[in-house]
Amino acid sequence: MNKTLYINYNGNLFLETENIFTVNNRAFKYGDAIFETIRVLDGKLCFLPDHFERLKKGMDFLQFKNCEITFETLIKQIEDLVVKNNIKKGGRVRLTVFREAEGFYTPFNEKCGYVIEAKPIEQNHYSLNPDGLIIDIYNLHRRSTSKLSNIKTTNDIPQILAGLYALENNLDDCIILNKHNRIVETTNSNIFLYKKNNIYTPSLDEGCMDGVMRKQILKIAEKLKINIFEGMLNANVLLQTDEVFVTNVVRGVQWVKTFKEKNYTNEASQVFVNELNKESTHN
Repeated sequence: MNKTLYINYNGNLFLETENIFTVNNRAFKYGDAIFETIRVLDGKLCFLPDHFERLKKGMDFLQFKNCEITFETLIKQIEDLVVKNNIKKGGRVRLTVFREAEGFYTPFNEKCGYVIEAKPIEQNHYSLNPDGLIIDIYNLHRRSTSKLSNIKTTNDIPQILAGLYALENNLDDCIILNKHNRIVETTNSNIFLYKKNNIYTPSLDEGCMDGVMRKQILKIAEKLKINIFEGMLNANVLLQTDEVFVTNVVRGVQWVKTFKEKNYTNEASQVFVNELNKESTHN
């Protein structure tokens, strides 16, 4: 029996099956929206300061000026929805903010709205995937290196196409490149390489998402005195490293087993998962 779930649209509760938008919604027509996916552990929201810092940067960049609700009120409404949907263990929340103005490409005013979704998931705490991922490179479309690529907008066509490529080729994920043919990220995760107490990851200037989990991994690496290198990564380094893992706030750390003929280990990946669970319980 399916559990009844609710959503919050502009401060009002609706059943998630209810129709709340018209065809004129700008998120639908133009992708004029930004979102955050927030992990719930033991019924509690994780990494909120990082999420709302990124949300504010994104809203400022996209010139979302007339949002009358405060972040404090949004957090309260998210927490209330988690309780309403009876999420006492693991869960995921999606907060989408969009322009509600009329107009075509140019909005006639600066009004904006939001939707909050909260759903339970089976996994409560973070755990390493028992079977490593099989990945390859997606070559058909490139990720932009502009500042827009660091923001979680609803414009994700390159990732969707890369995901379809992975599905068609029996892969678990794909690496996306930028216009310089350098590694950026995967379809829905930041990417890290590990070798001999050194960790390597693309810098934000390369066009990767400014991931909230990415920030946690860098903090943990600093705490563990692992050398951090953020910069430019060519694909050939994938054949020279000991470990590759990908990260996002829902799954945490997922280790990669195979890239082409190269196989990886996962000892460092497990260390990061263990530290991540320690950090999230104190968040």
